[in-house]
Amino acid sequence: MTTSRSEAARSSCQPLTVVPDRDCPLCPRLVAFREANRAREPLWHNAPVAPFGDITARLLIVGLAPGMQGANRTGRPFTGDYAGDLLYATLLEYGFAKGSYQARPDDGLELVDCRIANAVHCVPPQNKPLPIEINTCRRFLVANLATMPNLRAIVALGRIAHDSVLKPLNLKGSQALFGHGAVHQAGSLRLYDSYHCSRYNTNTGVLTPDMFRSVFAKVKADLD
Repeated sequence: MTTSRSEAARSSCQPLTVVPDRDCPLCPRLVAFREANRAREPLWHNAPVAPFGDITARLLIVGLAPGMQGANRTGRPFTGDYAGDLLYATLLEYGFAKGSYQARPDDGLELVDCRIANAVHCVPPQNKPLPIEINTCRRFLVANLATMPNLRAIVALGRIAHDSVLKPLNLKGSQALFGHGAVHQAGSLRLYDSYHCSRYNTNTGVLTPDMFRSVFAKVKADLD
């Protein structure tokens, strides 16, 4: 663990809890949205989504927030929507996962030296968390970083994920500008930027599968 992550964890008044309680009350708008979703789809997960993968992993992937039809439904990050199709296919290709991804949490897929978390743990309306919700939920991301003793690489999927990890890593935005393929050093850690693997980004050509794979090829080469 780098000094900056240790200090960030110690300075937080919150315990080292990496996922909010099922009925976390911290963000009123997200609470109301969660309750409405539970009433409409009582068999869905409809709760904060816990990180996926072992805390001993060297790689952490940080996404934005659970997708309505994806993790909010299934309870596993990036599981059940298009973003997960591209992400898990790429992780399997580069040895960061094993098994078969079948878009459900009981498919037996395992992450290898990799862990996945989100900047915001609850699904937001229109997939757009508010700044106050991002800031409020950051305490759980800080705790997640602090509990990963072997962490060496972070892949931020999108600008919000990138911005969310800057403070725990003690990096200023002017020192680490977001850009697809950019790599930033933070002590013993490297932060790798990627456009988010959303359907919108891939459909509009903002992100191609080859662009996405190039980020993980770089991470794999650096870790090896």
